[in-house]
Amino acid sequence: MQALDLLLNRVSCGKLQSPAPNAEQRQLLYRAAMRAADHASLQPWRFLEIEGAGLDSLGELFVKAAVNDNPQLAEVDRARLLRKPLRAPLIVVAIARYTPHPKVPEWEQTVAAGCATQNLINAAYAQGIGAYWRTGANAEHPLVCQGLGLQQGEKIIGFVYLGTPSIPLRTAPEANLDAFVQSWPAI
Repeated sequence: MQALDLLLNRVSCGKLQSPAPNAEQRQLLYRAAMRAADHASLQPWRFLEIEGAGLDSLGELFVKAAVNDNPQLAEVDRARLLRKPLRAPLIVVAIARYTPHPKVPEWEQTVAAGCATQNLINAAYAQGIGAYWRTGANAEHPLVCQGLGLQQGEKIIGFVYLGTPSIPLRTAPEANLDAFVQSWPAI
């Protein structure tokens, strides 16, 4: 796949099934992530892989967090939370890691972690792997962060669901560039 074809046509795929990416494919995902723009070469990111029984454990962690916030959580909501991680055979948790630096503020390090995650998703698409970047309340919930072993200065920036697409990928929509690109100073 040509690089520009990938960048112009990549789409998310939320309908995923087994198999998950194999070891060789995963190495390419992470190698691509490591090429993200990164001021001062801090590599302010890390990734957690969750699959197999870990997906069930993640669902239980989501339920624990929700019950902490609402002890009267309905059974239907508990069941929904338990199923969330089962939407794909592999979830990669993308984590931004802040390291104090005199020239690279926290926001810039978070953006770099987002760039690494986007590179991972692009590498997935290039290999025919379906990918979907999800966030939501669980990404910021202290019990979820604690349960996943996040340390001081770390935050979840996404749950990247990965697997084999179970439906045909949609065509990428054409973007209206005029809505996003302006000249300055305006003439």
